[in-house]
Amino acid sequence: MKKFLSLTILSAFVLLAVTGCFGKDDKKGTIGLSVSTLNNPFFVDLKDGVQEKADELGYEVIVYDAQDDSAKQLNDVEDLISKKVDIIIINPTDSDAVGTAITAANEAGIPIVTVDRSANSGEVATHVASDNVKGGRMAGEYLLELVGEGAKVLELQGVLGASATVDRGQGFHEAVDGKLNVVASKTANFNRSEGLSVTEDLLEAHSDVKGIFAHNDEMALGAVQALAAKNITDVVVIGFDATDDAKEAVENETMAATVAQQPKLMGTLSVEFAVKILLGEEVADYIAVDLALVK
Repeated sequence: MKKFLSLTILSAFVLLAVTGCFGKDDKKGTIGLSVSTLNNPFFVDLKDGVQEKADELGYEVIVYDAQDDSAKQLNDVEDLISKKVDIIIINPTDSDAVGTAITAANEAGIPIVTVDRSANSGEVATHVASDNVKGGRMAGEYLLELVGEGAKVLELQGVLGASATVDRGQGFHEAVDGKLNVVASKTANFNRSEGLSVTEDLLEAHSDVKGIFAHNDEMALGAVQALAAKNITDVVVIGFDATDDAKEAVENETMAATVAQQPKLMGTLSVEFAVKILLGEEVADYIAVDLALVK
């Protein structure tokens, strides 16, 4: 009986060892993912899209959170290079600063896919993103419709230097310049608490504004908090991203609208095209993800 039990235990250990080996060997490759910040539900969704599609296709993913720090993002990418990943997906913290990290990967022969935010230097195999200029224009046109020509409005900008900030701001101003009076444009770094504090400061100087456009929903929700604290109910707020909190705010009419991106789909597509690149297939330089206005 003891001999049979010992053989059974030994067989189980062998089976586990073999299964473990097969599980590891079954992975077709490793994808590195560097995200600007995971302290934002938008980028958590993006990361989840990457992970789910990679699992489906049989690829391992190593995720790094840059915490909105360009220097940390460079270190993270250098670490991914040292781990000899097959390809790196980067959501840049800063479109200028990320060039150093991308160049390092280029020199190591590791392909790069950028997602949501683009890079201003370095060789990128493809870029997966919404048309942020179009989205900014959509937000500006709707704000103009709501507040009317000549109204005073505020603009909360994202991280200065990030392509999303540049593009959303460009589209917004294309829609409103000469029609609305943008009395202040100030960065709140895509952050809710900064959106709150910056809006509070701007309202002290510009108490007669009628609208606020924020380059993302986190800042927009901070602006909503600032307005509520001052019992201001006649200022419309438009955000960008269509996070769950923002969509709830639109339903509750504390926000007027948000431009809907699809971060999870961005993550999914970035993996799909990363795999195509690894397989030697031709891919377009830019993969567009659809937008919609939630109001």
